[in-house]
This record gives sequence, C-alpha cells and structure tokens, in this order.
Amino acid sequence: MREVPFRQISLAPYRQVLGDERVARLRDDAGRVGRLLDGRTIWNINSTAAGGGVAELLHVLGPLARATGLDVRWLVVDGDPEFYAIAKRLVSRLYGIAGDGGPLGPAELRHYQRATDANAARLAELIGPGDVVIVHDAQPAGLIEQARERGATVVWRCHIGSDQQNEHTRDGGAFVSRFVQAADATVFSTPGHVPEWAPRPQIIAPSIDPCGPKNMAISAEDAVSILSAVGILDGDRELPVTVPVPIGPDVEVRRPALVLRDGPPPPPDLPMVVQVSRWDRLKDMGGVLDAFVASGVDGYLSLAGADLGGVVDDPEAKELYEECVRAWKALPPEHRRRSQLLCLPMDDLRENAVVVNALQQHATVVVQKSLAEGFGLTATEAMWKSRPLLASAVGGLRDQVVHGETGLLLADPWDIGTAASDIRRLFTDRALARRLGDRARAWVHERYLPDRQLLDWAQVIENVATARAA
Repeated sequence: MREVPFRQISLAPYRQVLGDERVARLRDDAGRVGRLLDGRTIWNINSTAAGGGVAELLHVLGPLARATGLDVRWLVVDGDPEFYAIAKRLVSRLYGIAGDGGPLGPAELRHYQRATDANAARLAELIGPGDVVIVHDAQPAGLIEQARERGATVVWRCHIGSDQQNEHTRDGGAFVSRFVQAADATVFSTPGHVPEWAPRPQIIAPSIDPCGPKNMAISAEDAVSILSAVGILDGDRELPVTVPVPIGPDVEVRRPALVLRDGPPPPPDLPMVVQVSRWDRLKDMGGVLDAFVASGVDGYLSLAGADLGGVVDDPEAKELYEECVRAWKALPPEHRRRSQLLCLPMDDLRENAVVVNALQQHATVVVQKSLAEGFGLTATEAMWKSRPLLASAVGGLRDQVVHGETGLLLADPWDIGTAASDIRRLFTDRALARRLGDRARAWVHERYLPDRQLLDWAQVIENVATARAA
C-alpha cells in the first residue's frame, strides 16, 4: 500500500467558474465537517492512481477538499497479478457480465484475503480512531472491517453496478457483500445500482473538474495544434507543445500518441466521431466501430484509450485492444482509411488530460456506447464542452443525459442500426447538434461540477460520523 500525494491548489480559479455564492457554501460546509472531525483525517482507498474514473475523481476532489481546509489523503492498495485478475473478474460480475468466466470460489476468496491482509498491516499504521475511511469499489473492500476495528468510520463507495440483477451480479454480490456489510454506510452513483445487501445506501453522482487540464477551455485552433503535434490530426505542428492551465504549472505535451490507421492522419476540417474510454469490454469500442461504418457519414472515427502499460489494475486491457485491432483490420480498405485506434500515453496524467480535452473539443460527435456504466465521466466531459453526445441508456448515463434535451440516449446499447442512425442524425442536423450541446453544458454546470459532489460528501460524512459517535 502506498500513499498518493495531492497537489496544492487555490480556490480562485473555481470562483471564476462557480461564482462567489457556490464557493462560499463549499467553504462553510467544509468548515462544519472539519469541526466535527476535530483534526482527524479523511482517507480514500482504491486500486490505482492512474487510469479510470475513480483515480480521475480523486485527483480532482482531494486537492479541492484540502483547499477548503480538510485533511484528505489517498492510499492505493498493492496486489499481485492474480489479485488484479480476481478483482477484475469481481468488477465484471458486479456489472452483470461474466468477464473472463473464471470462478469466484473459496480459492479466489483466500487469495483476495491474503492480499487484503498484506495491505491491512500498512493501513493499521496510518489510520486511527475518529478517522473517516472511504473505500472505493470492490478491489479494497476487504479492508473495511480492519479500518472499523481501528476505530474509523468507514463508507464503501461503489462506482459500478448493473441496472438488472442476474446470476453474475448475484455471484459478485455474494463475494463482496461479506466485506461491505461491516461498513457504516454505502454510496452509489445511481439508484438503479443499489443492491439489497448494501447497508444504509446513499446516492452521490460524480463530477468533473472545470479548471483541470481535461476540462478547461481550449480554443479550436489550440485543439488542432495539440492533436497535430501528437499525430492524431494532419498538420505541421511538432512536439513539444506548451499549454497553460488555470491550476498549476504549464503542461508540456511531449509524447506522441500510439496510432493505428491506414493512410495519413485525417485533415482538421474532416468531421470526426470520437469515443474516449478504457480498453474494456463494457465500453464496446468494437460496437462503436461497427456503428460508424454502418452510419455511412462522410467523416472520420477516432477510438481513444489509455496506453496499455498505464493502467495496472486492468489485466484485460491488452486483450480488448487486440480485439479492436482485429476488427479494424477486418474492415474493407475504404473504412480502415476513415478510422484510427489511439493509445494515449499515461506517463504524465496532465499531459494525457490535455490531449483528451483537445480530442473531445475537436469532435463533431462524441459517443459513449457502454454496455454497462457506473457514471460516464467522459460523457459529462463532452457535455461540458458543448459536444452533441450519443450515449447508451445504462447506469448513470440515464441520469446524466436527458434524451432529446442534453444528448441522445440509445435505448438498447447492442442496437448497431439505431446507433448508426443517431450518429448520422447528429452529423446532418447541425441545429439539433448545437442545441443539444448548449443545453448539455448548462446541465453540467448545474449538476456535475465538483462543489456539488463535495457538498453531498459533506452531508454523508456528517451523518455517518455523528451516528458512529452516538
């Protein structure tokens, strides 16, 4: 187990986006929580410091909470390849799919508990009575009881789930619920993901950082320069590219993207469909490729995921990327020339974020065709940039997107024909695309910025800490 340090930030850039009233309320609520905790620490525990939505959220919320005066810290568990394989299998089951099809029986439980015990020794050295411990998702759930034995108040934060219970969700639930039952409370992203075994469930929707490198304002010209320099678009801009940001030092974009395509990079004026996600079966990158081909639009497709060495807790990423490569290679030449697979370097997370920002900003249409989803951060990021969005009507995406108002929802995520038709509609009806994009940004400003999420967390922490003290 290791600690991930948070950077120091100022609240001033957030004041420009949120306004004085929202920042003042954030300070007031943080002050009330600080007085309640009386100097104790709020710990977050998850499985990786890079890649995926949980790490992104913590990189945003931790510094912001600390800027309000709270002592918030972040721990990442260690594990061997077998532990990560079991954890990935468990996550897949909670999403309602078989994953690698392997068992979650007594042998897997013993291995999981051995890894948990190895991390628990370090945890016991760090936390103490009165601390609040937030355990994120299934990977570190085995630490809940040990944290409570140290006198901490423990909340299990589940970012994943399925709208429909089946044999797989029951299998995953049976494995993880034995640990979660010890928690003082549980938190989910959407009501449809709350299982019957979750103790004292609460709902908190995640958020995005409007002042970070992934969601700050970037001009169309700067977006093209960045994408040209890293090899995603045609152009003569070369690396490195220096990009100023509202918080922290300038970002140096120094590394090219790893690009698979047939022919030269697409020109900047060619309309582009974009999906950004992990190389994960549930993100259905192959389905996006099929839908784009079926749409027949005169444009280009970019499927972007993390560099395969950048996400340590996802052993299936390489396999899923290779599946996409095989699907792309099987396309006729005319379709291969209009699509590219992108692996974006993860060595510098701020650099990665700037490239993702530029790619989303440049997109004509953004797609998030997930088969299951906890909360689609990349969808909210696109909405904040006023991009027209097509997303699957699953999980938290159903809460994020109001169909026909802030984007389009695909009722059946397996329906390639309808997905193709919706892509074509967003390409050809520019008035609709602009209207959806404008309303999407206003919707995100109201509901999905980080002050709102921190206010929700303040309420949960107040409730559970008060109950534990009583």
